[in-house]
Amino acid sequence: MAKIAYILLCHKDPEGIIAQAERLTAAGDCVSIHFDGRAPRAAYETIRAALADNAQVVFAARRIRCGWGEWSLVEATLGALRAAVASFPRATHFYMLSGDCMPIKSAEFAHAFLEREDVDYIESFDFVNSGWIKTGIREERLIYRHWFNERTSKAWFYRSLDWQRRLGLERRIPADLEIQIGSQWWCLRRRTVEWVLDFIARRRDVMRFFRTTWIPDETFFQTLVRHLVPEAEIRTRPLTFLMFTDYGMPVTFYNDHYDLLLSQDYLFARKISANAKELKDRFGALYAAPGKGFEISNEGRSLYRFIAGRGRVGRRFAPRFWENESSLGRERTLMMVTCKKWHVAKRLVERVRDVTSLPALDYVFNEEAAALPDLGGIQSNIEKRTRHRRALVRMLFDYWKTDRLIFCIDPASIDLMQDFYNDKARVRLLEIQCDFDDDYLIGHARRVGLAGEHTPQETLARLLPTIRYDVRFESDRIRECDFPNFHRIREGAGVDENTMPLAEFLGIPVDKAFQIASTDHLFTD
Repeated sequence: MAKIAYILLCHKDPEGIIAQAERLTAAGDCVSIHFDGRAPRAAYETIRAALADNAQVVFAARRIRCGWGEWSLVEATLGALRAAVASFPRATHFYMLSGDCMPIKSAEFAHAFLEREDVDYIESFDFVNSGWIKTGIREERLIYRHWFNERTSKAWFYRSLDWQRRLGLERRIPADLEIQIGSQWWCLRRRTVEWVLDFIARRRDVMRFFRTTWIPDETFFQTLVRHLVPEAEIRTRPLTFLMFTDYGMPVTFYNDHYDLLLSQDYLFARKISANAKELKDRFGALYAAPGKGFEISNEGRSLYRFIAGRGRVGRRFAPRFWENESSLGRERTLMMVTCKKWHVAKRLVERVRDVTSLPALDYVFNEEAAALPDLGGIQSNIEKRTRHRRALVRMLFDYWKTDRLIFCIDPASIDLMQDFYNDKARVRLLEIQCDFDDDYLIGHARRVGLAGEHTPQETLARLLPTIRYDVRFESDRIRECDFPNFHRIREGAGVDENTMPLAEFLGIPVDKAFQIASTDHLFTD
């Protein structure tokens, strides 16, 4: 049976650390604590006194003064890890936590999860080729020595780096190691931890190398585990759920994130606000609860991006020169059909093709699988189509030898609409306004990844008003653009009322527009 020894790195909130240790040990697990040497001595003594009678809690032999990006973080982890290995001989797994972490599943679930596969859970991607590092120095983290902290001694950090570059003081990476990189929040089996501790006791060259690398907590364990453990026994993922903002800062969770966190495919989450007392109490009670089942929907990241993105309406910086200088042609007419319910717009343009023989396409800029003729590769994916949109549409005019063309476009693609309206061609826009019930909006949320099949009803109930407003907001933005030659048909309108806008939009006789408007089940979901 799995028994977890938690390696707890912390530097503040002694009351929270005490509660966390008591919560984890009450469920039968163990905790090894390293409390930052920079933190007040009194806070450390408070923690030790409160947990003195708890035999399932130990402390690292020495408090290390930790600094972000420094070897000190790895040194502190190793200190707590050695204490745990020595004190808890029955521990089968060692799980890295911070003071900001909270369990989001029960202990019963966590134990069963770890028993399911005899593997280690640690992110470990190729340092050079994975693209894991998004900003800042890369290879320089390894090939130069770092004695100064970039955050606290910025000038000396970069001065030292520059001197080493100028003097050609690059160093070699230990020849038998392939450097890996990933999150520091891992869960390793006892055998793996013992292998790592034995390896570093023998390989002083490896320890010397990592002591002066930059941000070694993202490379040290990741590299050694991949070096020592067969690939088939490694799952390259953490078991702790965390997200980052657009600015690279960790997302902080509060009381109202309970349902979102509960449904994620992880055992813990960070970082939890110190003020989220209700959230901590609920998850604390959950960890000790027996017989608890969980529905995993795992939509947390996409849901966060959706919510965080509301109100951030982006704009293109400038037209590219080949778009600005190219035109579809003054004599040509481009007709765009926009509708949030894609199947309704597709049904309409299919009927238009039947009645008028006009070339009409589906969502060419929104749907990867949209049917397009072979245009030499420009049509191969959405990214290419969007980047070269005017060239693509011009080629479609030429392909069908026509001066009138129709395609569907999502209401969110307002930047594309504006770009086509800036062309010298005659441009028309038809909005199909549909009704949206809760079932459709829930289905939409699932299709775009904002919800899963098992997303709790409470989460869906909170999400629905935002999605409904978002759909309405897209329609309002289109109207506010005051596009010329703009037409609208509505689900709630009769056939006669929708006929005239269709006739004007398509430039066809009223009788043909009536045939299209009276299409059976046009608005049916």
